[in-house]
Amino acid sequence: MKRLILLVFIVLSTSIVSAQNSEEITKTGYNFGPLPAVAYDADKGFQLGALLNIYDFGDGSTYPNTRQQWYFEASFFTKGSQLFVVSYDNRFLIPGVRWSTALVITNDKAMDFYGFNGYMSYYDHERVALGKDKTNTENYIYTPKYRVNRLAALFKTDFVGDIWNGKLFWEAGYHLSYIGEGYKQQGALNLDKINKNKKDYKVFPAEEPTIFDLYRQWGIISEEEAWGGWNSTVRLGLLFDTRDKEGAPSRGIWAEAHAMLAPKWLGTTNPYYRYSVTFRHYVPIVQNDILTFAYRLNYEGTFGNKAPYYVLPFLTTMGSSYDRDGMGGYRTVRGMMRNRVQGLDVASYNVELRWRFVSFTLWKQNISFGLNVFSDGAMVTKNYDMSFRGDEADRAAYDEYMALGTDRDRPHITVGGGLRFIMNQNFIVAFEYGLPVGKLRKQDGGGAFYINTGYLF
Repeated sequence: MKRLILLVFIVLSTSIVSAQNSEEITKTGYNFGPLPAVAYDADKGFQLGALLNIYDFGDGSTYPNTRQQWYFEASFFTKGSQLFVVSYDNRFLIPGVRWSTALVITNDKAMDFYGFNGYMSYYDHERVALGKDKTNTENYIYTPKYRVNRLAALFKTDFVGDIWNGKLFWEAGYHLSYIGEGYKQQGALNLDKINKNKKDYKVFPAEEPTIFDLYRQWGIISEEEAWGGWNSTVRLGLLFDTRDKEGAPSRGIWAEAHAMLAPKWLGTTNPYYRYSVTFRHYVPIVQNDILTFAYRLNYEGTFGNKAPYYVLPFLTTMGSSYDRDGMGGYRTVRGMMRNRVQGLDVASYNVELRWRFVSFTLWKQNISFGLNVFSDGAMVTKNYDMSFRGDEADRAAYDEYMALGTDRDRPHITVGGGLRFIMNQNFIVAFEYGLPVGKLRKQDGGGAFYINTGYLF
């Protein structure tokens, strides 16, 4: 057995060494990437499912960018979530216009909900840790305190057209979504399911209110918004893009500014008007994709002082991607708890140093391995209104809770690193770990490990 492993290693090593001297293959035609969706996300647990990427490179003139691309996924997570995605991206069907569309359904039985305005909403990490201690029979599992049932169904269709020289573009799209919060409009969770198979002393008691339940009780979340609603949204924007390639860029600027208009007359349950500005920059330090410095600056804002709380967790996008859950988690601030930072306005940053330490062709595929180190951060810059609007009998509990938090939010910062497998500049598998830093780091969790796809930006 040892000899067989050694033989395989020698064969692969020989193939890699000899392949390193060959030029990168220009891919043509259709390329299929069916894979089992076996991954891990600290926020969602282990992922089990299947995904399929279909890339159309045509005659190869657009490589490493595609002419059109399909993506299908059906995944289930051990912490109770399901994810279903169908997306399509096309560059040639409409002359001079790129068209992208997607349908995404996520069903979270226990979605993270820590409140609003970052550190102003206190997270009792000590009680959570005691509840997770299996040998501690005095403390029940406290994690459900910071969870809420959520169903999100999102459909989008976006168009991007050239304004100037293939660098400046207009963007226009229509996004329709339904967000259902809570369990049967009774409370945050289905406790029968949450407590299933738990030992009696670890069962989360029905009389213990979650943060979602308390916010409703105190009037922070109104009954008109509590259970979610429809969002019918027109999005308009400008895009400036000088990237050398899309999947794994090593030079150029990618900047966007969007306005999201969701008026009542368009069918939105609770109307709102928001905007998003994002600047991404890729700086080659060593040419040929070997060492790249990359950073992203993002600002998610609200026109006025009102937006339904259930739209705040989403990081808005246009084009080939789709909206992701907000600050915290793999797609936004790695190493911080998912949705830890929510407010009317949120600023964030991501900084990375990307080193592609080996590249080669093997079995007619362009293969690379890369390492990266990073720092991510976010902070609420315009607060969601957390003033008390409930029954006076509940004010003492509200005052006690608010006294535990800070007077305003402060930067939430994480650091970390990871490894990436890159095939044909588009299919990317990422292994990353992030850890919160700073005096309030325990308020953001104990760090997180991710196995996922793509670069963060």
